Amino acid sequence: MGEEASFSNKNVAASTTIGSSVIPIINRLQDIFSPVDGELSKISLPQVAVVGSQSSGKSSVLEALVGRDFLPRGCDICTRRPLALMLVNRPRNPGDDGREWAEFRHLPGKRFFDFTKVRQEIMAETNKEAGSNRGVSEKQIGLKISSPNVLNMTLVDLPGITKVPVGDQPTDIEARIRKMIMAYIRQENCIILAVSPANSDLATSDALQMAREADPTGSRTIGVITKLDIMDRGTNACNFLLGKVVPLRLGYVGVVNRSQEVYNGLSDRCGIPQLAKKLNQILEQHIRMVLPGLKSELHSRLNAVAKELQKYGDVMESKAEKETMLLNILTKYCEAFSAMVDGRSQEISTKELSGGARIRYIFQSIFVKTLEEVDPCQDLTDEDIRTAIQNATGPRNALFVPEVPFEVLVRRQIARLLDPCLQCLRFVYDELIKMSHACAVTELQRFPVLRRHLDDVMGKFIRDSVRPAERMIDSLIEIEPPSILGPLEMTEQEAVEILVTKLLLQSYYDVVRKNVQDLVPKSIMHFLVNHAKRNLHNTFIQKLYRENHVEELLQEHDEVAANRRQVKEVSLVLQQAVQTLDEVESEYLPET
Repeated sequence: MGEEASFSNKNVAASTTIGSSVIPIINRLQDIFSPVDGELSKISLPQVAVVGSQSSGKSSVLEALVGRDFLPRGCDICTRRPLALMLVNRPRNPGDDGREWAEFRHLPGKRFFDFTKVRQEIMAETNKEAGSNRGVSEKQIGLKISSPNVLNMTLVDLPGITKVPVGDQPTDIEARIRKMIMAYIRQENCIILAVSPANSDLATSDALQMAREADPTGSRTIGVITKLDIMDRGTNACNFLLGKVVPLRLGYVGVVNRSQEVYNGLSDRCGIPQLAKKLNQILEQHIRMVLPGLKSELHSRLNAVAKELQKYGDVMESKAEKETMLLNILTKYCEAFSAMVDGRSQEISTKELSGGARIRYIFQSIFVKTLEEVDPCQDLTDEDIRTAIQNATGPRNALFVPEVPFEVLVRRQIARLLDPCLQCLRFVYDELIKMSHACAVTELQRFPVLRRHLDDVMGKFIRDSVRPAERMIDSLIEIEPPSILGPLEMTEQEAVEILVTKLLLQSYYDVVRKNVQDLVPKSIMHFLVNHAKRNLHNTFIQKLYRENHVEELLQEHDEVAANRRQVKEVSLVLQQAVQTLDEVESEYLPET
């Protein structure tokens, strides 16, 4: 390995001027995102994922790209946690001694100049998460290497594909490692570096098979063929390198050191310097291509986070701030309630009628239909009418329909209208309660105590408003006993008397029904709905806006403060990321 590393260390430096513009931008974004877990970890940044079977030589390739021995060694799985390796080209400046150093993400500010200690730290961090007996972990280790002898790029060294569990590895170790690898290489922003040894069958290479599954077109896969120097005598990898065995759009690079003279005709496809140059250029082009989409995604996420942060609101320190907040919430609630009644709500449902529209439907459809279904002569037989007439006339024969029995019969039948009227009132009451729960005031999500008190006050207010409406409806029904009717001359036949009485009942009932149909909704609107719109705010002020109540009412959910801190942190990170991309000069972006 030492020979290969020193070979690359001298030759990669010659190409450090290539593509030094946009890759550092992605490096800065990775630094910005690294402290934050959760949703931001799902943002796919352009990077190169290194995939290969166990002992394929991928660690040697990485060390050759850096020009340093720093990765764990052994006959078992060496990479047991993903290692995000950020190579940062540091141009030589006057007074720069050209020293190389490494920094770990979990040890910010600490520089490692001894790369043996880098290996020790990788092993220690791996053991911390994955155990000391060859277990694996998905938690990433972040390592940045600053050197004038490397090209800018970000590579993720993934655990080698293995077949047989060793140590305390679970029996499904192969499936777990494959799942971990696929999580990286399926991302469209990921360049796949598929490492395969030259002394194996390339057509059955684990790395190339997984790359083909994640990247069926081969448009973002680079093949690396290692161990060219240990191929059997008389054989070579020309067909591999030319893509004649497994074609890849980005082609192949062979890692050659001691036997590079064998491939003089393929010098552009061999050697660590060629691999470094190719990776750098491809990553550079890829970043230029995805930057606009990445910028758009970050802006979108920032807007979403801003809305979420608005839901949590600012921390209130002073008493005056809390009183102002309470007053604002009560005002907003009343405005939202009135808007729902008037059909001005911003949250308009497309699934069902609600608010004022529902109340209108109750009045115009449900109530009217219920009134029309009432039969004024229901449960009133001809015998009942005949008996009432006879009782009113006594021993005499009547030439006219007696007034008293008609009034008695009318009162009895008109009373049937009371139930539909009270039912209409109950329906409107239910809708107002439903509206009170649906009033969308963002700040109320923060204050559960205030929400409970507000619901209690609102519920009592509406219930209290129902009582005068009930009394009014009772009165409306009561004031409909008929005035003295003009007598109708009729024959002495009882059948005719009964028929006339029925006609009078029906006629009078129709008049009353129309009156009730008009006046009951007006009464409900006056005593219940409009009363709520007019007096709700004053009621809240009297019941809730009291000095000794504010602290209690504005108690937040326990998790609100923690969520606010977390969302603020995410917001600041996204702002930094967006600012970083906004600072990118237009010349770095692709032409439209």
